[in-house]
Amino acid sequence: CPIFTAGFRIALLQLKVGADKAQNIENALAKIRSAVADKGARVVALPECFNSPYGTQHFPAYAEEIPSGETSRSLAAIAKELGIYLIGGTIPEKCRTDSKLYNTCTVWSPEGSLLATYRKIHLFDINIPGGITFRESDVLTGGSTLATVAIDGAKVGLGICYDMRFDELARLYRNQGCDMLIYPGAFNMKTGPLHWELLARGRANDTQSYVATISPARDPAAGYVAWGHSMVVDPWAKVIAEANEEEAIVVADVNLQTVDEVRAQIPIFSQRRTDLYATNALEQ
Repeated sequence: CPIFTAGFRIALLQLKVGADKAQNIENALAKIRSAVADKGARVVALPECFNSPYGTQHFPAYAEEIPSGETSRSLAAIAKELGIYLIGGTIPEKCRTDSKLYNTCTVWSPEGSLLATYRKIHLFDINIPGGITFRESDVLTGGSTLATVAIDGAKVGLGICYDMRFDELARLYRNQGCDMLIYPGAFNMKTGPLHWELLARGRANDTQSYVATISPARDPAAGYVAWGHSMVVDPWAKVIAEANEEEAIVVADVNLQTVDEVRAQIPIFSQRRTDLYATNALEQ
């Protein structure tokens, strides 16, 4: 395994997802072990809805509380067992205090502790005639808080799928000093070919950061068919690692020196005309 003065090796797990929650979790655990043992990953990231089929009709039945649910307990245990940082994709979350449902990403430390939770802010409500109609807001509630984690000298910002389309969110993370953005996601067969890579590279270019996007593997028989093509994009907006549509482990080395070099050579952050425009977080 390489030794980084500043950075880490990340593995994106493009997983098959079926109707059996226990099997989905076991598959994720097996692939996590492989990513560490065979690929030398320090950070492992899972896809959106890795323990549940993606669909509003499925979310209530598969929802769990965090961190007491079986999926959270499994992720905490394997992160501690392997001594890794684990970006837990997303699961449907049932909030203990208000019973609302959220699409939530968890992050686990090498000690097995919960470092952060991020609830999807922008819900996937679209209507493309002849393409796809989907309304997450029929079942889910949108989150209202950004989330960042520190990993081996890097600051990482979290988003989920549809959040990729909102450059303002990425800008807020850049304002907070993030070096990398991670988006578990599940674009479909209409929007995936059009926008998945475009948005990943766009957010990398906007923020001069690494961007990782993690999709489920494609299942043509599923009610919602994912595009796949999990990828890592570097701060030059170049795709440096990518899957196809099948189950896969995508590995890339995140080098923070590259972030510094790009930002020094093309210093857009300091050149912004903040006397004319700005993107600022509102007080909650």
